[in-house]
Amino acid sequence: MAARTVDASDTPAGAPDGGETDSGETGGGETGGLSPEARFGFICALLAYTLWGAFPIYIKFLESVDPLEVVSQRIAWSVPFGALIISLRKQWRETIAAAMSPKTLMLLGASASVISVNWFFYVWAVTNERVLEASLGYYINPLMFVAAGVVVLGERLRRAQWIGIGLATAGVMALTIGAGVFPWVAFLLAVAFTAYGYIRKQTPVGATPGLFIETSLLAPIAIAVLIWLSSHGGLAFGAESARMDLLLILSGPATVLPLTLFALGARRLKLSTLGFIQYIGPTGQFFLGLYYGEPFTLAHGICFGLIWTGLAVTSIDALRDRPKTVNAGPSTRPPALKERSRIQEAASASPKNS
Repeated sequence: MAARTVDASDTPAGAPDGGETDSGETGGGETGGLSPEARFGFICALLAYTLWGAFPIYIKFLESVDPLEVVSQRIAWSVPFGALIISLRKQWRETIAAAMSPKTLMLLGASASVISVNWFFYVWAVTNERVLEASLGYYINPLMFVAAGVVVLGERLRRAQWIGIGLATAGVMALTIGAGVFPWVAFLLAVAFTAYGYIRKQTPVGATPGLFIETSLLAPIAIAVLIWLSSHGGLAFGAESARMDLLLILSGPATVLPLTLFALGARRLKLSTLGFIQYIGPTGQFFLGLYYGEPFTLAHGICFGLIWTGLAVTSIDALRDRPKTVNAGPSTRPPALKERSRIQEAASASPKNS
């Protein structure tokens, strides 16, 4: 999966700090109705998270393929499809300008490394009947972001946030004791995606151009892996069936399309709205795990129940604490957004590349 939690890197200035976009989502005045622009954004975001929630269905069709090849094919085919999307959205200037910034390129190299780990273990989890555990990782993820704010940024948490983290910790402990095994896949997915989200928040480039650069950086390694697998007789592409080849090629669109829909939605919706929609993803995976007949014991029920309660507490607290107005002036903008503005200004001054 790609960026499932609310990644504000493709939202307007002010949004990454938890503010609203400039779309006028509540443009209906006192009625609180969505404007046509926000309604379009809502549909795009809904489709993005629905696709991410249904992603295990696609991965199940690739069960016979080595997870290493699935991830490598995903990276390789994301590059041409990503280039197509960037051309359609006319984002080449921003993409090239970001690629020419050493700092941005270094950050995207780091985020690419982290997301490739996330992708590999997600595919491994689905093909090894651990869809429920994967969904647990993405339920934990929002609370992991809160915890990272304390550890990395030295933020002070409100009481509700401490309660949310405490409930999530208790849930993981309940599952560990009840099932006798620590849910390491869920923990690894949550940590990897939290690290990815943190790095991308510091990176001054939009979601789609950023993904294109990330996959372009990973592409040489992915191609080398595919060549190695081919030389050792372990490559499924071109060896099994035309249907399997098509499924592997579609791993590119399956990666880029949801993120593009998310980017379109993020620009038109408030982050609080995206914060609720994002639970569609792990919820879809959760029900698919049940559908595939994965074990769901009392320990699982206690674990998920505690984490869901923690998410409810922190979500309600976030809504109450959400500022009513946003000051998007230059002095309040995060460094990454200031840098992104500089890159976009440089891009606008560069020759058109299409």
